[in-house]
Amino acid sequence: MSRTRQAGFTLIEVMVALAVMGLIASLAWGTMASSIEMRNYLELDQIVEREARATLARLERELNLAFLTENSSAVNTYKTVFIGKDEDDTDTLWFATKSHRRSYKGVHECDQTEITLWTDNDPKISSRQVLLHREAPRIDHEPDQDGVILPLATSVTRFDLTYLDPTTGEWLDEWDTTGIETPNRLPRAVQVVLQLMAPDPDDPDERSDDLERTYVRTIMVETATEQTRSLLSTGSSGGGGKAGGFSLQ
Repeated sequence: MSRTRQAGFTLIEVMVALAVMGLIASLAWGTMASSIEMRNYLELDQIVEREARATLARLERELNLAFLTENSSAVNTYKTVFIGKDEDDTDTLWFATKSHRRSYKGVHECDQTEITLWTDNDPKISSRQVLLHREAPRIDHEPDQDGVILPLATSVTRFDLTYLDPTTGEWLDEWDTTGIETPNRLPRAVQVVLQLMAPDPDDPDERSDDLERTYVRTIMVETATEQTRSLLSTGSSGGGGKAGGFSLQ
């Protein structure tokens, strides 16, 4: 009588099966880890993108409505200025604008306000800067005092401003309505260069140099003197350079 052979796996077959399963698990984990890392990277990149868009949108609304009063030597009343100081990669700007929005009903405030923009050390990361925004709902003779200070953008490595002179078509690094070069007149446009660092995916409290993002926006100042290109002009304008062949409208 023949003995029936029992089906089963040999030790070698079991070891091969375990090795294959381990290889598959390793590949699956590597793919999953890469997907998670990419997702975190994109999420952090979107955070920086939203922060930059919100910052530039606010600056555009405020600069677009910047204004100056005609009487620059008024006594016992408010004075409006537009002063931009070139401080290497992190500039400073203060100006008057008509972009103020009342937060509470019945408050004695109008659309006029004073704005100051500057950078200071980030309290969380000493090697980074934070872009600060001061808004005073009432204009006085001290354009850089009082008001509410709030951060606009964090981990700022560059906040560079240049100003388009409507009388010459040149881009200037500084603008001062109290000086002799641009007395009581606004720039036709302001070019804003904003550079931010995104959080490091491995450590959200730190910032990664690999996630540096630069945003550039040219903002027109609606109340400034307009200019048009002359019919005889053959020159072309470039960012940060001289725009030839412009004449006042």
